[in-house]
Amino acid sequence: MAKVTSLRCVLCGRLFEPGEVEYTCTSCGMDGTLDILYDYQRAKKELTRDGLARNANFSMWRYSPLMPVTVDSRARHLRCGWSPLYRLPELASELGVRALFIKDDGRNPTGSMKDRASAVAVDRALGLGKRIVACSSTGNAASSLSGFAAVGGLQTYIFVPHTAPEAKVTQLLIYGSYVLLVRGDYAEAFDLSTRAIERHGWYNRNCAINPYLLEGKKTVAMEIAEQLQWNVPDYVFISVGDGCCVSSLYKGFSDLVEVGLIERIPRLVGVQAEGCQPIHRAIQERADRVTFGPAETLADSIDVGAPRNWAKALRAIRRSGGTTVAVTDEEILNAMRLLARKSGVFGEPAGVTGFAGLVKMATQGGGLSSSDRVAVVVTGNGLKDIVSARKAVGRPLVVEPNIESLAGKLPVY
Repeated sequence: MAKVTSLRCVLCGRLFEPGEVEYTCTSCGMDGTLDILYDYQRAKKELTRDGLARNANFSMWRYSPLMPVTVDSRARHLRCGWSPLYRLPELASELGVRALFIKDDGRNPTGSMKDRASAVAVDRALGLGKRIVACSSTGNAASSLSGFAAVGGLQTYIFVPHTAPEAKVTQLLIYGSYVLLVRGDYAEAFDLSTRAIERHGWYNRNCAINPYLLEGKKTVAMEIAEQLQWNVPDYVFISVGDGCCVSSLYKGFSDLVEVGLIERIPRLVGVQAEGCQPIHRAIQERADRVTFGPAETLADSIDVGAPRNWAKALRAIRRSGGTTVAVTDEEILNAMRLLARKSGVFGEPAGVTGFAGLVKMATQGGGLSSSDRVAVVVTGNGLKDIVSARKAVGRPLVVEPNIESLAGKLPVY
């Protein structure tokens, strides 16, 4: 295995030895998120195209030479990763691009991309001898941690806003987590969880400040590259909340460049809801920092007005030559319907926000061309938030149990 050689602050560039710090830069504080760096020369020998082609382990752990592996935990046997990548030629033609690929990461064990981070969190917590893991979440990070921690034999404390969708809260309870509904927004839940973690010495699964968790999420990018036979797309669209998902795409692609498996990083497009767009605003205004503010969108998983991983998010978008898009809640609901009916992929509101951004860019002249190959990551399953899905589609018709009651009620094709 290629070992972790150092951790580097994204703001000041300071290097730390493995084990010297666990979460953020001691000079820059919570904003100083860290990059996990490896012995890339060694990884280049262990992670090759031929070796991967022979690897029958179709999960995120196939990329272990570039992951912070600690122990062979039970949680690792809960299959995570290698989610399907669908090619949609008809929809590509409608949107005016050469090729369109949909990465359905709602197919992970608890139904979201967050499973990849939680798998690493549990793996690392066990390696450090921790028995309790905690986090704040708008829903998906919490449910993914609950599932993987249950398999790993760990206890979890979860802080979620009291407005979190009932389906997500139910997932937490069914896995056995202690759930604390915080009467406040995500920022307040995050702050409370941080104080509790520090006081009680729990392992911190908050992805925005725990640098190891991006190493799980980045495998989405690695899978996209491998599933496309190492011919990476021109653009990758993904929803943005705390900034972790778009940052993880950049880390995954850049690590593949480091070991010579690909030659370039796709342009990353981060998509936010108009009611919650601090990262979009910073990119469009060419700001050095993100200004926190209120958040209001039905896409609860990205309803984050104070994105803690803002520095990595801005870097990922800018260094990749990408951009950002803001979409309305109505455009998100439209995207839920369109994606499901064109691809069969049912995504939750935040899960399809990246696709909503693609539709907006494609239809409003956002710079895409007919030669572009585009991938979209759907980050969460639609069953996570049925209330919003109902807003997208309305109610079914009610009929009597006789053939006459159908008269005039069936659509004509």
